[in-house]
Order: sequence, then C-alpha cells, then structure tokens
Amino acid sequence: MSDIEIAQQAEMQPIIGLAKEKFGIPAEQLDPYGHYKAKVSLEYINSLTDKKDGKLILVTAISPTPAGEGKTTTTVGLGDAMNRLGKKTMICLREPSLGPCFGMKGGAAGGGYSQVIPMEDINLHFTGDFHAIGVAHNLLSAMIDNHINHGNALGIDPRRIQWKRVVDMNDRALRKITVGQGGPANGYLREDGYDIVVASEVMAILCLATSRADLKARLGRIVIAYKADRITPIYARDLNAQGSMAALLKDAIKPNLVQTLENNIAIIHGGPFANIAHGCNTVTATKTALKLADYAITEAGFGADLGAEKFIDIKCRMAGLTPSAVVLVATVRALKSHGGVDKDNLNSENLKALEDGFVNLERHLHNITHHYGLPCVICINHFTFDTEAEIALLKQKCEALGVKCIVSKHWAEGGAGAEDLAQEVINIVDNREPEFTYVYDEDLPLWEKMEAISSKLYGATGITANAKVRGEIAALQENYGKFPVCMAKTQMSFSTDPTAKGAPTGHTVEISEVRLANGAGFIVALAGNMMTMPGLPKVPAAERIDITDNGTITGLF
Repeated sequence: MSDIEIAQQAEMQPIIGLAKEKFGIPAEQLDPYGHYKAKVSLEYINSLTDKKDGKLILVTAISPTPAGEGKTTTTVGLGDAMNRLGKKTMICLREPSLGPCFGMKGGAAGGGYSQVIPMEDINLHFTGDFHAIGVAHNLLSAMIDNHINHGNALGIDPRRIQWKRVVDMNDRALRKITVGQGGPANGYLREDGYDIVVASEVMAILCLATSRADLKARLGRIVIAYKADRITPIYARDLNAQGSMAALLKDAIKPNLVQTLENNIAIIHGGPFANIAHGCNTVTATKTALKLADYAITEAGFGADLGAEKFIDIKCRMAGLTPSAVVLVATVRALKSHGGVDKDNLNSENLKALEDGFVNLERHLHNITHHYGLPCVICINHFTFDTEAEIALLKQKCEALGVKCIVSKHWAEGGAGAEDLAQEVINIVDNREPEFTYVYDEDLPLWEKMEAISSKLYGATGITANAKVRGEIAALQENYGKFPVCMAKTQMSFSTDPTAKGAPTGHTVEISEVRLANGAGFIVALAGNMMTMPGLPKVPAAERIDITDNGTITGLF
C-alpha cells in the first residue's frame, strides 16, 4: 500500500482522551480541531515550568539525494520503538509546507508504518498555522505600502524596503514582481517579490518565541526598511504593526498534538526550511515535550550540515537546550547516489559506489562527534533492495570509525522494526553525558562565523563575497555582531554546487547576499544561487493529488 493508504486504514484514537491517558493533559487545556488534532494552551505549558526536563535526541541525516533518506520516518519509528520498550517518549516534528507537498514531495508526515496521522490533514491545511503566519507577514507588507501612500512620515526609502511578501506555494513567477501599477490610486510603484512562507522571518520568530510577550517583542524588532541615509533602520514597531500581527498568531503559537500510527503522541509545530531558514520545530514544542516526557525526539531539516548545524548553533544556543545524542540517518541507496550511481540503477548492488559515497556519511559523522562533541548512532533506513553484502560493508566501515551502525526496518514494521535502534539510543543517553560545544563562539565576527561553518562543516577552503556584500556584512557587524548566522545554501551538497556529491573539498563558498532577521535574532547568509522562493518541477506532485467523490484524498506520498 502507499503511505496514504496505510494512514487512511489506521485506527486513530480521539486526541483528547489519548493526551490524558499518555501524559495527563487535562481536556480543558486542549483546543480540539476535530477529533484527532488539538492545540495545547500556553497556560498549561507554563504550569510545567518546575518539572524536570527529559533527554533530548536529535535525528538528522546525510546530504539529501533523489533516493530519499527517511529522516521523519526514522523519527517516528524511533519514537514508537522507545514507547514499545516502556520509555515515556514524545516526538516533535515540523509542519509540512504546501509548496513541496504539491511540488517535489507530495507529503511529509513520515512513511510506511512509521507515520503521524491524520496524514492528509497534516500535509494540507492542518490547524491553519501557516495561513496565520502568511497573513501576519503580508499584513506588515500592506502596512508598509499603505504608510508610503499616505505621506511616508517615517521617511521610508522605497528602494531600501527589506520586507517582501509570502505565499505557501512554490511559484517562481513571484520571485520578482512590480507593485503599485495602475497609477497613484494603487500606491507607490516599486519592485517587490515573494518568498515562500517557510522562509518568512515571522515563521522563524514563531519558532523561537518563548511566550506571547516575546513573540510580540520580536515582531516589533523586525527591520522593514531603511531611510534614505542607508543607515537608519525602520522597525515594524514604528508602524505599530506588532500587536495586530501577534493577534493573528494567537492560535498559531500554541503547539499541535497528533498521534502516530501506533497511537503515540506527537507534537507538530512550526516549519522553517533548513536550506533557507533554521529548519527546526518550535522552541515551545520542544520544551513542552521535554517537560511531559522522559525522552523527546526531534528532527532537523535536510542534511546535518544544514538542519543539525542550525538546530545546535541557533536553536540550542538561544533556548538553552542540550541534546543528549544524535541519530544520523542514511540509506544504502542514498550512499550509492553519492557514489555516482544514477537514480534508475540504485536498486542494483554496487559495493564500489557504496564505498565511494560513504565519505558523505563519514564527514557528517565527524562534524557531529568532533565539532559538536555529541555521541552519535548511525541508522540505516532499510530498503528491500539492500543486499547482505552492502549492509555488511556499511557496518564494517562504521565499526572502523568507532560508531554503531544499526539497520532499522521501521518503514515496513513500525516501532517493532526500530527496537534495536531505540535500545542503542537509550544506552547512549542514559549512560553518557555529552561534551557539547558549538561550531563557533558568539563573539566571533560575522565573517569568521561564516568561515567557521564553511571550513569546519562544509570542507571549504574559505568564503568569498563581492565588495557590496562585504560592505553589508561589515555594516551588520557594528550592531548585530553577536548574532548567530543562518546559512542558506543548497541541501544537495556540502558545497554550493548541488551536483557535487560525496564530500567535496577545496571549494570556496560564495556569500551572495546577507539579510538581517532582527526579530528572529540571526543573520541570514545566502550562499551561491540559493532561492528563497522555490519553483515547481516539470511534473509536480500536484498532478497526481486528487479527491474522490466521497472526500478521500489520494496521491499524497
């Protein structure tokens, strides 16, 4: 069966009763969205402050390939397995964006028998969080143009407006647009553009905010534009926009509860991309899971060079979180892809390609254990085409590096197929204190932070930028030098070239643009030709997604 067929045959339990049974959450502290989705009140979350934190486990992966790695699937399978072993465990995931769901992926709620459900709801509009984020963002966009139209008392330079518009769909035609056409009645004529909602600073702010007051303060700190002197910033609070924006996010700030196929509780909240944003679910969700459960498992987007780096250097740094262990997910197919095998031949045994592609896993492992000081276990997400010889080679190479390599069959068998992985994770987090470090010190200049990420994690010889970008970095350094850096680059490679597989070295990372995310509290550095508005592929997933006469969704994978 397809993923969606498996999900639609699942026996879901009403979320109100399940939350009470598993974690003692009172019904009156939940806002139900139908029978199987609910939001947790912030008042209840605040009441957990004095409870002891559980252990935090991060699931990350090798550099993505068209073969697929299964990071979310592994997160769900691992959570189900730990619950099967009697460990009070909760998983925390990001919400899927409609852009990739209708573009390349067609769904992002796990797969096989390791899924979160209701799968169709999670992948489509869910509880409306992304809609609220998009509307809050675009309200600020409208208020900027409205202010200019009515006399521009703040002296906004229309050529230096930093705030674009957003929509939660891959639409390359909106990357560059002109607004205000049709004469003075329609506003000030100027160039503008759209980003995808998951790249919005409002999304990043929601994911990092710790309270309604913190949310509103962060929204007010957004730098929307500069005056004609090119120096004086204008903030969202100068337009008195933060209150109305926060009002639109009044429900979106509350974490969402759903369940796995095995009726274990999962929190799904927030969804910034890891290739153009910081790629983690909300701080509120993670901290809530740590208070409610003995073990909280979360995933960070794309490969460890992106998601895990930002999880640690941005989210953990800001929120005071310390992961106890990392699970690094790989597949035989993906490693063969990094070894040069094309997509059509990945199901055939190829030990040479597997050995060549192993360097990608090896570098990610080195980054996790050496640069972050975190214990790590390798999870080989099993495919039926994997041969005994390929598995044996992988285990041999991992053992030579001193790391456990466990083949996990959670896709086919659910939690039962991941019990070996779960037991190894438990052994690590219960018996070893991590020697946790960051890849750069917050006191380093912004340029050196970018260099540290590029040289230590990407294997680059250094970074470069044109005079304009260098000047912008120097200007940001004056007031925002302590901010962490959010690198926006292709997820397909350690380099900025998406075709460079394996573990390239000797390359230079070009910083093509920098953006201040003052409300979120970090600097976005775009590397190479990174786009913050993706396009649809030649044959998008939207062509196969459908709905039957009885209301059943089909085509989500």
